[in-house]
Amino acid sequence: MGKIILESLMPLEAYAKQRNDIRAGVMAHKKNRNVMLGDHVTLIFEDEQTIRYQIQEMLRAEKIFEEAGIQDELDAYNPLIPDGSNWKATMMIEYEDIEERRRMLEKLVGIEDRVWVQVAGFDRVFAIADEDLERATEEKTSAVHFLRFEIASKMSNALKQGAGLSMGVEHPNYQTKLDPVPPTISKSLLNDLK
Repeated sequence: MGKIILESLMPLEAYAKQRNDIRAGVMAHKKNRNVMLGDHVTLIFEDEQTIRYQIQEMLRAEKIFEEAGIQDELDAYNPLIPDGSNWKATMMIEYEDIEERRRMLEKLVGIEDRVWVQVAGFDRVFAIADEDLERATEEKTSAVHFLRFEIASKMSNALKQGAGLSMGVEHPNYQTKLDPVPPTISKSLLNDLK
């Protein structure tokens, strides 16, 4: 799983011309990488394509042309690309009502460490959360977290042989399980593993 380098990015003018087509392709790709865990937690499993799109969009929105600024974006986003032995996901905690969201973010402290994936026949793998910076306090969690799930080679091999995959959250104030993960999503995530 390669990292994105400056030379592989599209110049902003070329990106602007192709943006609608690129966006449509990424949105279609993301459909097989989004997992709803219950009604309020979404995992968006990142890969080179989703992160490349994020970088190009940031460069466009911020009108970043300077090489140093582009490198800053690459340094910030490249760690979100899986490296062949893991899955990396953006977790969003979503409540429409602002007051309910505030209350629930207080009740869900630590949820980012209680998200799991499980390959049939193996133990659950709990997320390693927010390695770049702390996003939660003792009083409340953040609505967005970045997660990494380390997948042992035996698990990866089992998935390649057709083993089932499930995911869930095991937090005192939010418990849910998706079993099985839909085959289209499992197949897409399998592409992230060596």
